[in-house]
Amino acid sequence: MNKNNMKTIVTFLILVSSLTSFAQTDKVSGDYKLAIETKDNNTLEYELTLSQDGTFSFHYYSKLIHGTPPEVNKYGKGRWTVENNVISFFTEKEKELDEKYTLDFTNSKARFVAKSSRDKTDRIVDTKLIFLKSEIFWMEKIEMSKTL
Repeated sequence: MNKNNMKTIVTFLILVSSLTSFAQTDKVSGDYKLAIETKDNNTLEYELTLSQDGTFSFHYYSKLIHGTPPEVNKYGKGRWTVENNVISFFTEKEKELDEKYTLDFTNSKARFVAKSSRDKTDRIVDTKLIFLKSEIFWMEKIEMSKTL
């Protein structure tokens, strides 16, 4: 195989790889939410935005009747990547954490769940993220549905 053929093959593989990555980023990006209201009027809300440029922002709100303090807002932001439907989160402490943004999502991972394009049945599958791992202990196992 000559050099020109090799260059063409390598260029083609890089192009296909970046298109696949872009397609995954495109289907995963968007807004995700979870709202929990308990019988005794406690409220927990989680909101996550995954932007197409690979950045994210997160807001957690709680209103606990017997909480101290009764209302809490926590924020996080950073970058995200996706590979094989697993989203990895990264926060640069020096650049992205400050008085408002205090949550460090580094080492957090979430699974993207959606109906497969090969699934031709009528069953409904909610598009969502399930947090598998996080150093923010209360984020593990949180399921957030994608909003339209």
